[in-house]
Amino acid sequence: MLGRGVAERLAAGRAAPLLDPAVVEAATRADLFVVNLECCISARGERFPDPDKPFFIRAPPPAADWLAAVGVDCATLANNHALDYGPVALLDTLEHLALAGVAAVGGGASPEAARAPVVLESGGIRLRVVAATDHPAAYAAARGSPGVAFAPLRRSGRLPDWLRDALAPGPDADLVLAAVHWGPNMVGAPVAAVRAAAPALLAAGADLVAGHSAHVFHGAAGAVLYDLGDFLDDYRVDRDLRNDLGLLWFVTLDAGGPRHVEALPLALDYCHTRPAMGGERDLVERLLAERCAAVGSRVERHGDRLAVVGG
Repeated sequence: MLGRGVAERLAAGRAAPLLDPAVVEAATRADLFVVNLECCISARGERFPDPDKPFFIRAPPPAADWLAAVGVDCATLANNHALDYGPVALLDTLEHLALAGVAAVGGGASPEAARAPVVLESGGIRLRVVAATDHPAAYAAARGSPGVAFAPLRRSGRLPDWLRDALAPGPDADLVLAAVHWGPNMVGAPVAAVRAAAPALLAAGADLVAGHSAHVFHGAAGAVLYDLGDFLDDYRVDRDLRNDLGLLWFVTLDAGGPRHVEALPLALDYCHTRPAMGGERDLVERLLAERCAAVGSRVERHGDRLAVVGG
């Protein structure tokens, strides 16, 4: 989330210390770095006309260059904030990311553009990224109306035809990542609709499912990361769910799918993310162990990282 307080720091210059150097170093060691961008990037636009929407989030244009500078390869836009400042800001977001060299998926000028996957390549492996959000329906791209890739998973867990087709194996890619914005905010475990949709995504062709929306990391099991949690924000802290603690997830993939899942524990200070230390790290481990047990996996500590086993 690069708006509000984070936006103020970004506007001060590209050198804004939003991430601890150790976090940047860990992320840039990965072959590919994919994030969910929980805002639009624009200096234009009007707030989406929804009287019940409490938060509208917009980042300044330098945010795109900042994403590129910290090594982000792809940003997913299928979420409930990409259209906060209307179609013009969403289209600006796509343009700013393209100029910065960051691939974007999940938003576009038409339904076809919003739903279109992107293919990333590293080490001879091609990864197709498919993005979708289950809320809000009002943000869905339509004829003549830019928007996001909407899939009504919350109602039934069933996949719409377009999403099933986007996930299907094909000659363009060796592996498929489903990046899905699903479920309600501020819950500590995947809700029933999410639990139902995950196997449907895998059955349709996804090799890895990476969920987000809760603002709290959930457990992972097998090829499903139920919720990545937050990575950078200025949010109010829930002392029970501890959304001020997070994880930077690392998944080792080969042509057969995920082979290893581990995560670096993080502490999310106000507009600044750093490695979790001491008791913070122990608490992240305990929370992840509890949340993984709830989905049938367990956690092992490997140095400064936590590995997810089983499920």
